[in-house]
Amino acid sequence: MPHSSPALSLAQIDRFITDGYVRIDHAFPRELADAARSLLWADTGCNPDDPATWTKPVIRLNQYGQPPFRQAANTPALHAAFDQLVGPRRWLPRATLGTFPVRFPSPDDPGDAGWHIDVSFGMENPDFMSWRANVSSRDRALLMLFLFSDVEREDAPTRIRIGSHLDIARQLAPAGDAGLTLRELAANGFSETAHCPEVLATGQAGTVYLCHPFLVHAAQPHYGTTPRFMAQPPLAPAQPLSLRRPDGDYSPVEAAIRLALPTA
Repeated sequence: MPHSSPALSLAQIDRFITDGYVRIDHAFPRELADAARSLLWADTGCNPDDPATWTKPVIRLNQYGQPPFRQAANTPALHAAFDQLVGPRRWLPRATLGTFPVRFPSPDDPGDAGWHIDVSFGMENPDFMSWRANVSSRDRALLMLFLFSDVEREDAPTRIRIGSHLDIARQLAPAGDAGLTLRELAANGFSETAHCPEVLATGQAGTVYLCHPFLVHAAQPHYGTTPRFMAQPPLAPAQPLSLRRPDGDYSPVEAAIRLALPTA
């Protein structure tokens, strides 16, 4: 059933279409972030009170489905926002929160700070550069960034290129349903989006950024003092996105793609 209390204003939805993201403060309680972070710290093998044990710039943890994570991913505010951006009954609830790239203060290059989009199908290929995305965003309705720690400018916030999803839609359109591989998309280092202004995904624990699946973003080194805990799960569609709806009932995710393609 659709949620009766909207999470996003009409202005926020309009900005999502043009900018490619919306930030929701207090999307889940800080208490859940604290409980989840305790579980994550245990799995890093590091001591939260001893920076001498933080010997790597990034440690990747994967697929946490314990209660704090499930509850954080399924708050009424987020479900309402999913309905607004993707459409009621057009998305699947999250049971886990995907990958956590835990970033530590370090002078070392983390090795994963290039611009990219998160591709969404073809994962059966062992070469991740052969994974694909297509213009109708097969198998991905949203990219989501869940902040489980307070993230300031020096704490390795994700870099976002505002409006870059429109450039990527135009790049994907000629490839049709087959789409392009990550290798093909990255051939020019995403230079076609270099004109886009940048914003940093900062915020307090409990903040969530809901992003268009084509939004170009990048990690960066951690120059602060407090490790950053963030999840970056996709929201999966319950039905394929469509750029040709007879009733014209386009979601904002679909409307953004259509905005980029005047002939859609």
